[in-house]
Amino acid sequence: MALLSIKDVTFTFTHPVLLDGVTVNIERGERVGLVGRNGAGKSTLLKLIGGELKPDDGGVTLEAGACLASLMQHVPDAKGGSIFAQVSDGIPNIGGDIAEFRTLDLKSHTETLTADEQLRMDSAIERIGAEEKGWDALHSVERTLREMSLDPDQTFDSLSAGKKRRVLLARALVTEPDVLLLDEPTNHLDIDSILWLQDFLSRYSGTLIFVTHDRAFLQALANRIIEVDRGRLFDWTCDYATFLTRRDAMLEAEEQQQALFDKKLAEEERWIRQGIKARRTRNEGRVRALKDLREVRKQRRDKVGKAKMQLQEAERSGMLVSKADNVSFAYDDQQIIRNLSTTIFRGDRIGLIGPNGVGKTTLLKVLLNDLKPNSGTIRVGTNTSVAYFDQLRAQLEEDKSVRENIGDGSDYVLINGQRKHVVGYLQDFLFSPDRVQTRVSFLSGGERNRLLLARLFTKPANILVLDEPTNDLDAETLELLEELLAQFSGTLLLVSHDRAFLNNVATSTFVFEGDGVIREFDGGYDDWLRQKSDSNYQAAALAKSEKKYQESGSRTVPASDNSPPSTPNSTAKPRKLSFKEQRELETLPRRIEEIENRQQKLHALMADPSFYQKPREDIAAATEELEQLEEELMEKFDRWESLESQTS
Repeated sequence: MALLSIKDVTFTFTHPVLLDGVTVNIERGERVGLVGRNGAGKSTLLKLIGGELKPDDGGVTLEAGACLASLMQHVPDAKGGSIFAQVSDGIPNIGGDIAEFRTLDLKSHTETLTADEQLRMDSAIERIGAEEKGWDALHSVERTLREMSLDPDQTFDSLSAGKKRRVLLARALVTEPDVLLLDEPTNHLDIDSILWLQDFLSRYSGTLIFVTHDRAFLQALANRIIEVDRGRLFDWTCDYATFLTRRDAMLEAEEQQQALFDKKLAEEERWIRQGIKARRTRNEGRVRALKDLREVRKQRRDKVGKAKMQLQEAERSGMLVSKADNVSFAYDDQQIIRNLSTTIFRGDRIGLIGPNGVGKTTLLKVLLNDLKPNSGTIRVGTNTSVAYFDQLRAQLEEDKSVRENIGDGSDYVLINGQRKHVVGYLQDFLFSPDRVQTRVSFLSGGERNRLLLARLFTKPANILVLDEPTNDLDAETLELLEELLAQFSGTLLLVSHDRAFLNNVATSTFVFEGDGVIREFDGGYDDWLRQKSDSNYQAAALAKSEKKYQESGSRTVPASDNSPPSTPNSTAKPRKLSFKEQRELETLPRRIEEIENRQQKLHALMADPSFYQKPREDIAAATEELEQLEEELMEKFDRWESLESQTS
């Protein structure tokens, strides 16, 4: 008999049916990843398995004597008490007694208990002893806390989101469940916490059923994939990468079958419109067959299309986007940035890697001059137009509808110069006409993210700042977003804990290494790991800085506290610039700005279709001037860096 059996389960909130007579069996030791589009029914299926929801029809059966536990998707905002008390609450009937006994027992070792305290302790002992395996449960709490490296006396409210998630996982595991349900366990966790959770679950001996948007996490853990799609379950006994290949082949075959079916239906519809010449049995049978075909087509649920997102790009920014010179920033005693020097150019795609709370969002604000550094200087380039994606979704107005959040009182939005109705625009982001009237407060996490992207893309920008854009998005939407960003010609600053997303989008990474030290590396997350594991890791960081300086006129200077070994030239004392060189250095920023302004005018001129109706000599002259300006701009950047390096 299967450990868990789901048989002929049907469940619906509204039309269409969310789960339509689904059946599946899950055995001991399997690690099942539930995948599917946002709103397909993954979380609903988990709640049906966990008993939080009852099916409209069919049933969910757990093997007799088997135990099931679940980890909620959202961490509670306020949940007081110690870690020990929180984990003890996971034990039915006596969890509170276990926590009270431990508190009073510890106190009795250092001082005499009052009569009331002694009475409470005796009552707790009596209730624990009366429960079968009551004292074993106490030892189980202590053992679980040790295995998960949790301080039993630390207060729950003082923990980070990642540590809170670890405590809630300990609470779920303390009863040693046969089946563990996890709904988006990596949401809002930093990479270190995700890696810890991934390693811990890989050693978990029970049956695991989980929903996650993190493709790297899914690939590492799942040995079976169940896809929830159009009310049905598609079962694949393989890892995630193999599932993608097999699923694509299945969808292609399904598309071909449906095309043949639709062709036959169209032929029969043409035949019936011609009229039946005689009431022959053969014709009557054909009419009945046509009715059957119509019913089959009526019942068919076509696959939901992909979102059709498109970015609005503003006029190009200047070549220089942001330049930081020996910048430091701190909140009170917490050093966020220490002695950072770097240059960001147009077209750079930079991913920020570091633990929660280390200051990634702060760094973004400093680089864009929204926050003034405590020391050092920030220079932001010309013609910058910034669009922010806020991880807290604060840009959305909760009491307004989806439509009102996009239209701002208008029925139309302007997308790349074309006027488009708000409802049609939102349908590109997979919001149905009914759903666009829904208040934001009733949207799921994935829908909120899609709405924020829709709002973001109504504003032209040449710098995109994406702060945790991947939370709650399904894999298909993530892949589309990756493709969209790959086509974006502007500059991208990205904060994400999604390793696959960083690999696919970022061309370089800023890594927080503690105490305000920030280093820059080529490539995405995996590239950083390879460089980090290299025994010559710090030398590689220096080589990266020197390479960028030589090729682009930009340089990232490692923080002084943990600087890599100095090269011979770097130890030379700075010399004083001559009067002529000092004047040249002072005039360079103004000349660079003049070049960039002239470039913008030429780009605007050449973007006008009527420009190409001018004489050939005028077109050639403008093109040649643009090329000369580009060369001169790079020369000026090189000279600027050269002069500044001599004084530093």
